[in-house]
Amino acid sequence: MLDKFVLSMASLRLLSGTIEILAALLMLKLGRVDKALAVNSGLALVGPAILIITTTIGLAGMADKLSWSKMAWVVCGVSFLLIGILKK
Repeated sequence: MLDKFVLSMASLRLLSGTIEILAALLMLKLGRVDKALAVNSGLALVGPAILIITTTIGLAGMADKLSWSKMAWVVCGVSFLLIGILKK
């Protein structure tokens, strides 16, 4: 039987992938660079949100196995990733 945390994380990633594929199909249907860029900009919000939620679920699943200092390092690393991705 699958762990509920693993199932939740995998489900979110499947949802994210589905959104990405639907966005690509929408870009093809719209057929214009400006419209495709607008759709792509919307995806820029989805990716980091899924990353944060999935990481949070994973950390919640490992909370009993990680010390507070190790959890702080993980949160710090995810924060740096988000700053690198989102900073313009």
